[in-house]
Amino acid sequence: MTYQQIPAHIASPSRRARGALSVALAAGVLLPVAAVAGAAPAAAATPGAAPAAAPAAAAPAVVCASGKAGLAAQLTKDITAALKNRKSTTAVAVLDRTTRTTCTLRATQKFDSASVVKVTVLATLLWDAKKTNRYLTQREVDLSTAMITKSDNAATTTLWKQLGLTKIKGFIKAAGMTQTVPGTGGYWGLTQITAQDEQKLLALTTAKNTVLSDNARAFLLERMRKVVSSQRWGVPAGAPATATVQLKNGWLSRSTHGWRVHSVGAFTGKGHDYMISVLTHDNKTMNDGVNTIQAVAKAVHKDLNPATKMAGAAVHSVPETPYEAVPATPEKAARDAVPATR
Repeated sequence: MTYQQIPAHIASPSRRARGALSVALAAGVLLPVAAVAGAAPAAAATPGAAPAAAPAAAAPAVVCASGKAGLAAQLTKDITAALKNRKSTTAVAVLDRTTRTTCTLRATQKFDSASVVKVTVLATLLWDAKKTNRYLTQREVDLSTAMITKSDNAATTTLWKQLGLTKIKGFIKAAGMTQTVPGTGGYWGLTQITAQDEQKLLALTTAKNTVLSDNARAFLLERMRKVVSSQRWGVPAGAPATATVQLKNGWLSRSTHGWRVHSVGAFTGKGHDYMISVLTHDNKTMNDGVNTIQAVAKAVHKDLNPATKMAGAAVHSVPETPYEAVPATPEKAARDAVPATR
């Protein structure tokens, strides 16, 4: 059904039609053309004619809101421009507590988590330790540090098995991450995540709450601050030089949807208090995903910090063979099971 604005020069409708129109406009309703007095009826279908093709669904749009005048419109424009002509499917979520600003794009669409789930694993470990009022063992500290700072897969698998799905699901429920579904069969990298839930997790790590203790949050954020330099691409691109960056990235290639490349981060200190989550798949290469994420991040940092000197974060160049093994997948397991031939 089409809609049109009624030109002022059209002859006045009947009193009854004027009354209906006034009520509709007062209620904020845009009337269909056929409902306006004097509009021509829809053309009847021709017998035997093929049905009209359904209109293509509109692509999801960036939606922003802000307590700061003009900021929502600027972010909407700049994030949209950053994603123009890019082939990947991208989800974005932004929260800036200082200006009460939010932005979303496909925020509830699910993606394979890849290594981004490692923040959830550590949060679960800390949450479970709090429940039993105990400190982490040195072994757990070492495994957690390797898992976050180096994205170590073996350490993640060890902690994932130690915790078990019951505890992981328990933390996810406590955190209100209603769209997150843990991977089964030991495939933690296939946990289903959304940008919206990743923002909920980042919010828990950066503000006082009843789920994670202050000590637990400090421990987790410290590890995210110490991610090795080769993995500091993604949402830190273009961040203010004055901001403290807490980060975790993930990357994974599968037979469908190509490369999944994700980056989530919190930016705090010296007046900064915001979070960015960007999830992507349908990337032909890992670098495609990195470039998309960094284009979005630069736009967000610029708009949230118009008077602040930005860090000169260059686009990170990813080698053809990732510097750290991607998480296990059924496809990878099947390939590894095939004997080598000469």
